[in-house]
Amino acid sequence: MITLRVWRQPGPGEKGEFRNYEVEADPTMSWLELLDHLNAERLRKGEEPIAFDSDCREGICGSCGLLVNGRPHGETNNLPACHQRVGHRKEGEVVTLEPFRAAQFPVVKDLVVDRSALDEILMAGAYSQTNAGTAPDADVVGNTHDIAEIALDMAACIGCGACVAACPNGAANLFTGAKLAHMAALAVPSRARKKRAKSMVKVMDQNFGPCSLYGECEAVCPAGIPLRAVAAVARERTWSPRD
Repeated sequence: MITLRVWRQPGPGEKGEFRNYEVEADPTMSWLELLDHLNAERLRKGEEPIAFDSDCREGICGSCGLLVNGRPHGETNNLPACHQRVGHRKEGEVVTLEPFRAAQFPVVKDLVVDRSALDEILMAGAYSQTNAGTAPDADVVGNTHDIAEIALDMAACIGCGACVAACPNGAANLFTGAKLAHMAALAVPSRARKKRAKSMVKVMDQNFGPCSLYGECEAVCPAGIPLRAVAAVARERTWSPRD
């Protein structure tokens, strides 16, 4: 038996508080499975379940973000919450579960936050476009194996927002840099790289804080996005065709 100290908040802008729940925890459970178990008990008693986000539970969708004892996703580096295990805990140990704490991610309810601020960065330019009727066949514009690997490494970002929650300044440089580096590496999307960078970085600067330069983001990123992605923000913002 462990004690879950869970943040409960009825809705956006409403007052929230921590509440304690005694729950029997299997060490092999993920934190989401433990919440499922707790919610099943609450539903049997006619009590309101704890709201939290999840979808694929395969570490792909990025929707499962929460803080476990103050750390995004959990205590293990580079794993999403759906893959973080409860592990062996002392009898009666208290574990705190709360939503991502970032001004850019307002709480919707309990452990659910609104991460649409990240979507705004994507909408500002994280897409590839070409004039109708002029798009080349996929096998006409070649990308080397090395270039493809670089693009795929950066494209692995699942947009969970852990990097923002981990940063003391609430920066989104790792997220934005990964998107910029991914598209700048490929032949067709790179044609609009400067315009894209200006648009995306402008929105990032408006909605998020400056990079802290400490690298907290890299340690919690479940997709393993390397810290060098942060440098892509400055590089793409100042890139010119002469480069």
